[in-house]
Amino acid sequence: MMNSALMYIKSFFQVLKLTDIIDIFLVAIIVYQLLKMIKETRAIQLVKGIAILFIILQISTWAHLTTLNYLLRNAMQVGMFAIVVIFQPELRSLLERVGRSKVGKIIDVATGTTAEQSMAVSEITKAVANMSATKTGALIVFERETKLGDVISTGTLINAEVSAALLENIFVPNTPLHDGAVIIRGDRVYTAGCFLPLTSNKNLSRELGTRHRAALGISEASDALVVVVSEETGKISIALNGTLTRNLTEQSLKTALNRAISKENQKGKFWRSER
Repeated sequence: MMNSALMYIKSFFQVLKLTDIIDIFLVAIIVYQLLKMIKETRAIQLVKGIAILFIILQISTWAHLTTLNYLLRNAMQVGMFAIVVIFQPELRSLLERVGRSKVGKIIDVATGTTAEQSMAVSEITKAVANMSATKTGALIVFERETKLGDVISTGTLINAEVSAALLENIFVPNTPLHDGAVIIRGDRVYTAGCFLPLTSNKNLSRELGTRHRAALGISEASDALVVVVSEETGKISIALNGTLTRNLTEQSLKTALNRAISKENQKGKFWRSER
């Protein structure tokens, strides 16, 4: 028994080529990365369902359960088309994350920022701190590598230099633009009053309002960095890659923005003028 097993293993490695090892290694990496990307989404339940159906299909093949095997094979073929339709938002988000995978995490080791960038960050954090103190709701989206043209088209063009006074005036309650989002493109306040897609995450705390859900929604659909000020509590939050970081101070927000800008400046992408 032991000898036959050893002979089988030996014969297996004799026919195994270097290209086969590389092939298996690459497939394993791809599967691991895909599973890591979808583990916090509805798609993970879909993967589990497909795995269970596949196991039942194999059992029906081995057990010669012809009718069950026939039904499962046809159901899985038709189901692939249904999956594309039902999970279109998740598939789109997944493909976008694959496309920007080289960007890496936004919070990383920082290098120095230019005087212009530091001034803009100071203005933004000053405005956010003031709105936090007065419990003025705000939603500020930083466009990064993924362009937000479809979102920008829903708002009003501003295209002005970043200033605390401008941001605070935009979010004054009961004014035309206060309920929407401001889009920061490059070093400019580009548009205001924009509508954002809401997150599809059903497991969020009930205390999170529409602004937080919109912030998570756009961060799931793109690589945008979103700053939120709660109208109820005045708390400051950041949404990135579908994750919400809450209870930031003015200083921690400023540090996060400076790090984000510094990281992207190394690639020449984040903070370029769009005048």
